[in-house]
Amino acid sequence: MGLFDKKYCDICGEKIGLLGNRKLEDGNLCKDCASKLSPFFSGRKSATVEEIKQQLAYREENKQKLASFRPSKTFGESRKIYIDEAAGTFIVTSRSNWRDDNPDLISLSQVTACNTDIQENRDEIYQKTEDGKSVSYNPPRYEYSYEFKVQILVNSPWFSEINLELSDGNRPDSKYTEQYREYERQMYELNNALMGRNTMPGAGYGQQGQSYAQPAQNFGQSAAAFGAGGAMAGRELGTWFCPSCGTQNNGAFCQNCGTKRPEAQRSFRCDKCGWKPEPGQQPPKFCPQCGDPFNDRDIV
Repeated sequence: MGLFDKKYCDICGEKIGLLGNRKLEDGNLCKDCASKLSPFFSGRKSATVEEIKQQLAYREENKQKLASFRPSKTFGESRKIYIDEAAGTFIVTSRSNWRDDNPDLISLSQVTACNTDIQENRDEIYQKTEDGKSVSYNPPRYEYSYEFKVQILVNSPWFSEINLELSDGNRPDSKYTEQYREYERQMYELNNALMGRNTMPGAGYGQQGQSYAQPAQNFGQSAAAFGAGGAMAGRELGTWFCPSCGTQNNGAFCQNCGTKRPEAQRSFRCDKCGWKPEPGQQPPKFCPQCGDPFNDRDIV
């Protein structure tokens, strides 16, 4: 057959346009049929016609099952995770009218792991000289942003992993903000919901993979969470009350749900000039006295 011979879709039988062919291992697929495949499916070129037919049948069944999906929890920004706790299912989609998008309805029992990574991005800030050149500050100054990434591993015949960023489009610019702590809380709660447990998640994927540091930050150390004298008063005696489930504990982790023992409220002092924010006040991005950026080295 020649390069420009007519081709027909082996699924629907329709003629395929010049740029509309999607090659399969043993046949051809039109772009309309390809658009009905799972968005997480990446093995199309090595898939057979029969395997594509089986997946499209699964996708039709999926569309019917979505009619009874009732999400009770939502996570993320531009790409969201919706969880139906009662049914034990979830979907991942960036569409607001997700029922029309036919996202894969996945059972929580199919989840084999939930890996997380908080990625720090740092860009240097430069100043202009009188002759217009860009030069570094002394000491150098930086702008930061943080990506809260999630990788969900699933047991499915059509795909094995789902990757998304909870903070996509709304990344925090400091570790010491409510926005940062809110995404930490979301990562912690999402892991619990997907894995069906109340334990601190393990280290994530990537070089900077980590668990959701200090769950006390995630859930706050307010009197409303612990009771007016609760966690802090108990800590002086060697005991503390879990911010997640309320259990009284003595060790480093909650004996009932695995939450890490809350840390005392942190204070800050610039390691370059010694300036300190007011007690209880979050530090600025840069020291107002010397311009040095606040980071982990300034925690006292």
